[in-house]
Formats: sequence, structure tokens, C-alpha cells
Amino acid sequence: MKVNIDIDEKHTESSITIKTNEWTAELDEIAAIMKRKKQQRIFGIDLEQTVLLDPHDIEFVYAEKRKVFACSGSRKVEVRMKLYELEEKLASFNFTRFSKSVIGNLNHIERFELAFNGNLCVFFHSGKKEYITRKYVSQIKKQLEMGGQSDVR
Repeated sequence: MKVNIDIDEKHTESSITIKTNEWTAELDEIAAIMKRKKQQRIFGIDLEQTVLLDPHDIEFVYAEKRKVFACSGSRKVEVRMKLYELEEKLASFNFTRFSKSVIGNLNHIERFELAFNGNLCVFFHSGKKEYITRKYVSQIKKQLEMGGQSDVR
């Protein structure tokens, strides 16, 4: 991809023009970044207190017994949003669906292990693990091949 930047005082505001012959995954990623105008935070409940979570720090989010929890390291915080709402909100932070009840941050994956049933066991940098069901394995593989680990902090 060729990038041209024109810095000139005559420009009153920033604008982006992309010239291409077809829509690609790269353009999807650029569009997601452009939609994320400012730092987003997620509100969570921890020990009866409202806390702010930085999406970059969240490893995965899961639903259990009609509640949704965000995991960051050893911390588990309840989030009062639906899983599909969080999936949409966190998509630009490299989160993707792992299973019916889990979305995960591709930037925090350390390694994979193949399970006997075709699922993948994902190990995060914190040592926690989750499973990717067969339905989502090929989609995640494609995302990782396109640079899914571009934003590790």
C-alpha cells in the first residue's frame, strides 16, 4: 500500500482519500481505526464499585449465568452490557468472537494448542486460557495472518 501525506498550511482540516480497485481487509482495518476517534473506556463493576477499563488491557470477555465479565490479567470485572454490544464496541481494538459466549483480544494471545475435538485452546500472556470453537478457527487464523497482533502493549 502506498501512503501519501501532504502537509500544507492551506489545508484547514484533515482528510483522507483512498484510491483502490477493490475493498480489502486492510481497508476494513483502516476504517475501524478511523471510526475510533478517541480513547474509549468500558465501565465495569468490581467489588461494588464502578471502574473504568481500557480496552487495550482486556484479554477476553465472556458470558456466564446471564452476566458478562471482562478479564484483564488476574482481574475479573462484571460489565453491564450484552456480549454482542461489547463485540461491536471492541472490534476496532482487535477483539473477535471465539465462541458463542467468548470474545477475545487477538493482541494478548501468546500461543495456541489444538484440542482433540478440533477446537483451539488459546493461552493469553497472563496464563489464562479460553477455547475457540471450530466455527471461528478459520476466521481467527485469517485475522492473525493479516497482522492481528499489531498493537501489543
